[in-house]
Amino acid sequence: MKFSEYPYERPNIEEIKAYILTTAENIRNAPDAQTIIKEFDAMQERTSDILSMGTIAYVRNTINTADAFYDAEREYFDNASPELIEAGNVCNEVMLDSPFRKELEAHYGTLLFKNMEIERRSFTPELIPLMQEENKLASQYQKLYASLTADFDGKTMPLPMLGPYKESPDRAIRRAAFEAEGKAFDLHREELDEIYDKLVKNRNAQGRLVGYENYIQLGYDRLSRNCYGGKELASFRDQIARDLVPIIAEVKKAQRERIGVEQMCIYDDKFRFVDGNAKPIGTAEEILQSGKEMYQALSPETKEFIEAMFECELFDVLSKEGKAPGGYCTSISKYKMPFIFSNFNGTSDDVDVLTHEAGHAFAAYRAMNNPEIIPPLQSPTIEACECHSMSMEFLTQDFHKNFFGENTRKYELAHCEDSLDFIPYGCMIDEFQHRMYENENLTPEQRHEVWRELEEKYRPWLSMDELPLYGRYAHWQWKLHVYLHPLYYIDYCMAQTVAFQLWMLSMTDREAAWKKYLAFVDAAGTKTFEELCIGAELKVPYAEGTVREIGAGIRDWLKSNAD
Repeated sequence: MKFSEYPYERPNIEEIKAYILTTAENIRNAPDAQTIIKEFDAMQERTSDILSMGTIAYVRNTINTADAFYDAEREYFDNASPELIEAGNVCNEVMLDSPFRKELEAHYGTLLFKNMEIERRSFTPELIPLMQEENKLASQYQKLYASLTADFDGKTMPLPMLGPYKESPDRAIRRAAFEAEGKAFDLHREELDEIYDKLVKNRNAQGRLVGYENYIQLGYDRLSRNCYGGKELASFRDQIARDLVPIIAEVKKAQRERIGVEQMCIYDDKFRFVDGNAKPIGTAEEILQSGKEMYQALSPETKEFIEAMFECELFDVLSKEGKAPGGYCTSISKYKMPFIFSNFNGTSDDVDVLTHEAGHAFAAYRAMNNPEIIPPLQSPTIEACECHSMSMEFLTQDFHKNFFGENTRKYELAHCEDSLDFIPYGCMIDEFQHRMYENENLTPEQRHEVWRELEEKYRPWLSMDELPLYGRYAHWQWKLHVYLHPLYYIDYCMAQTVAFQLWMLSMTDREAAWKKYLAFVDAAGTKTFEELCIGAELKVPYAEGTVREIGAGIRDWLKSNAD
């Protein structure tokens, strides 16, 4: 069945809540562990099917944010989801407090119960109004972002379509594209400031309701971080600033000389070659077809996956007016299939997002179709999920020529540089968010000043050239994660260090690298992030010395391939 044919019906939330609470009561009164297992498994299957309706509504809303029907359905789920979380937590409570917990842990594994403990401490019914308000604010931001357009090159276009101009070989065109983007945001600066201010205060209020000083630990809990915390993340950021930023400064100097500019400006940051960055060959449809052929050839596992994705038409990749920005992969558990969403714009980002989101989708497909893994353990924590995607970007290297032809070497050099200098940027996003939740009463200007300080710490080579938005250091506002997915972004940075390790191995032993990757993927959410790394004989990102070693290895590769 194709995605367009997936039926949608709004579920009755009150009925679902009643069912979950009845299941909780049955578990509480169960005479033995086997009865509990039967009840719990049945509930997982039924609620997964129902929650798929929310996923379908979300996808169709992001495909067309102007669709009034799915806009209303998304709002319905925004309001309903906290109530479902409340009911689910009641069920978790009785599982955690069951006299048969020892037998249940033997059946499901201890990690399920560790995750349930985290969920228990991160929820109280008093949170529901605040969570509903948070969902509305997040939707308001996403809808505003999706509505932004730029007048450029004689056309009015959605912001993602500025992408090719932002990478033009003509520096004046690049600057003008960034200027147009900045002006689009500046027209709504007060609204953007207001939404974020409300989100920070709302989330901090939620954190205080569950007994924390602010939102930060609650944010960690909601990301199910079950093997590290703020101390490890601070250590990782420190290693990036100390050990990686100087290496990247060398890379950026080489880039500056390569493209022939005196000062690297924000509009030069992603421009890698004087004759222009590598662009994929062909139309969006042809890029997708090349992607299909790539995964058919990569391995038997990816062949099965990609053919199922195409058969069910589980992609929406073309940028168009009214479509939500960005890219994502989500899972529709009722059909045991993922969905890939992106905004192709004719740049190498199209290939990056295809391989990245396909990495997520491949892992989700494997987990959902593994009968040994129950729904709560189908997905690991987010940084591990990002290992699935960011590693896939590199492990498909033998097929990059299918997208870039004679410009493959240019693409691979730029992709490596992009991946490397992304890491301090991601750490900057993370430190910024920590400082925002630690200081909720900052004015918009003070928030922008914090961003300026962090730019000087993590990207001292860049000038903003007094551009709209950028020149006032407000350009953190176009990063969706800051508004929509708090404290998430550093997960990409840690995952990148894992991806680099697998890539470096693949250059000497492709088969060994793929086996490690597949083992990492197929463990799904049955292990913590640390356990996944150690089990695959990979270095844990925040362990002392990891960043220095990986950075040196990538620097050497860049030097040997830059000529």
